Amino acid sequence: MKTILGIKKGMTQVFNDKGNPVPVTLVLAGPIEVVQVKTKEKDGYESLQVGFGETKKASKPLAGHQKGKKFRFLREIAKPETELATGAILTVEQFTAGEKVSVAGISKGHGFAGGIKRHHFSRGPVSHGHPFSRKPGSIGSMNPERVMKGLRMAGRMGGKRVTVKNLKIFSVDLQKNLLLLEGAVPGCPNALLEIRGRD
Repeated sequence: MKTILGIKKGMTQVFNDKGNPVPVTLVLAGPIEVVQVKTKEKDGYESLQVGFGETKKASKPLAGHQKGKKFRFLREIAKPETELATGAILTVEQFTAGEKVSVAGISKGHGFAGGIKRHHFSRGPVSHGHPFSRKPGSIGSMNPERVMKGLRMAGRMGGKRVTVKNLKIFSVDLQKNLLLLEGAVPGCPNALLEIRGRD
């Protein structure tokens, strides 16, 4: 499965062949370098550990593991069909315009949010001094005498891993390592994204 790591740079719009505007997300994708090849004999499973981005600070054990390089992100991806050795470079060249990909990232965190913002509950009346305009109201009947698991209530919103599937690649810029994806992807600007192709 072809996979690459990228940084979300923001959204804009471009025009397609028919002259219609298309909302796209700019992703600075790769290049990523293979740091370690994990095998079933040695590690119990097969995967590739890849490094992406640069950082000035890195602990000595981490710098030694990365062969002296200082990657900002270390992630594991599924091992592709082609054999890759340590030090191999993966770029956006493996993707083409028009194909569909899945994008995973950490969604924006909104902190503690109420039911209206978090679950799109309807509010109560606000006139005549009504005290329950944004409160959740009843949370169950008297019979179980407990709150049922999974009940939608106020709480922490966002900050979770989200995967958006079937996003179409509008174009690929090999010189600038840019992927233009149609639509929105999870996360705030400069957030790490994992782009996986559909094999």
